[in-house]
Amino acid sequence: MNDEKKLHIAVIGSGGAAMAAALKAAERGARITLIERGTLGGTCVNTGCVPSKIMIRAAHIAHLRNESPFDEGVSAQAPVVDRAKLLAQQQARVEELRDAKYEGILRDHPAITVLNGEARFIDERTLTVALSEGGEKTVHFDRAFIGTGARPAVPPVPGLADTPYLTSTSALALDTLPKRLIVIGASVVAVELAQAFARLGSRVTLLARSRLLSQEDPAVGDAVQAAFRREGIEVLKKTQASGVTHDGQLFTLQTNAGTLRAEQLLVATGRTPNTEALNLARIGVETARGAILVDERLQTMAPGIYAAGDCTDQPEFVYVAAAGGSRAAVNMTEGDATLDLSAMPAVIFTDPQVATIGLTEAEAVRQGFKVDTRSLDLENVPRALVNFDTGGFIKMVAERESGRLLGVQAVAGEAGELIQTAVMALRARITVQDIGDELFPYLTMVEGLKLCAQTFTKDVTQLSCCAG
Repeated sequence: MNDEKKLHIAVIGSGGAAMAAALKAAERGARITLIERGTLGGTCVNTGCVPSKIMIRAAHIAHLRNESPFDEGVSAQAPVVDRAKLLAQQQARVEELRDAKYEGILRDHPAITVLNGEARFIDERTLTVALSEGGEKTVHFDRAFIGTGARPAVPPVPGLADTPYLTSTSALALDTLPKRLIVIGASVVAVELAQAFARLGSRVTLLARSRLLSQEDPAVGDAVQAAFRREGIEVLKKTQASGVTHDGQLFTLQTNAGTLRAEQLLVATGRTPNTEALNLARIGVETARGAILVDERLQTMAPGIYAAGDCTDQPEFVYVAAAGGSRAAVNMTEGDATLDLSAMPAVIFTDPQVATIGLTEAEAVRQGFKVDTRSLDLENVPRALVNFDTGGFIKMVAERESGRLLGVQAVAGEAGELIQTAVMALRARITVQDIGDELFPYLTMVEGLKLCAQTFTKDVTQLSCCAG
């Protein structure tokens, strides 16, 4: 088919959602114009998942060299941390992955044309692109996909905007470690980076408006705070800043817990969708607080205009973004696909890790379920015992009458590695009794799911090590 006769799709953005949409649509025979105003690859590879997990892993190694459960038999020595060299290693891997997974693929793809510039809708089938190199280009399309992502949000604290505060983006790019760091925020990014900086040598104080990880089961936040306390990270709950100043060297924060000072201030209070420059109101795309509203087929309120990822009202995970982009592409090319988020895992990369799936006990009750729950301390999980690392728990939420699994919350050293088993169990609508009867490999952390399931019917402390 002549290229001009192919379905033409404009894709705005180049992150997880946009790339998935572009590649899937091209695979299904469409011609793609991809428009990116900044660096190809979006948040995850450039300033989010990849660099943060590298930094967190380096901090974990530094922590173990300084202190581990085996210090009586294996000598410990405080490491010398060269942040500049760690940053160079981190950024080299970022650039390698960006080239392999984004730039290289786009460079060699015959069906995808890349425009560097900022897109703005003129009407339901036309965009204008302010090109980065100067000038403008008009793009006519049959369908459009919006995958513009989000950026760190900034709370309206008096004086904050006039200071050189850090966001997650700039914090991950620091080539020196502050002696003292204040973190405003208590959700995923805040707790992950607070612990990473503390383990690399900063003295960290975290300000939580209510408590740590307030969207999770209260026991989750309590367990993470206990771990932070052991590592010397100060958590100030129900604390907010009322003013911020910077004198060229130190930040000074006025708070309801007193005056705080530090060399660096990290603001990690959520993210804001990148949608304000798109002229969405002109074409009938509805938003809520900047987030694009989409249906289960990823279509916006404007026919033929689709969106996915952090710029929408969907959960802010890159795997949700990529799944949404791929399904939107199917629908833009005359297919039929929906995004089912009923079994969506989430992982927080603190130590211990936090991993969740499905409903918490409170959510299940609010939805009208009569529930039965069990919480298993890691002292009852053989893998945790032999690791000498028993801080944490596994909690299961089940429907009382049927025993069907409704949700799992885990706080454990490798919680992220066990949660997918719970995802598959929840997706299959199996019962806790079924899980308790399954074969799990001994001395793995995922065996904790089996043991927790068995507590619904028996006392696991009275079982032998690897009892079935």
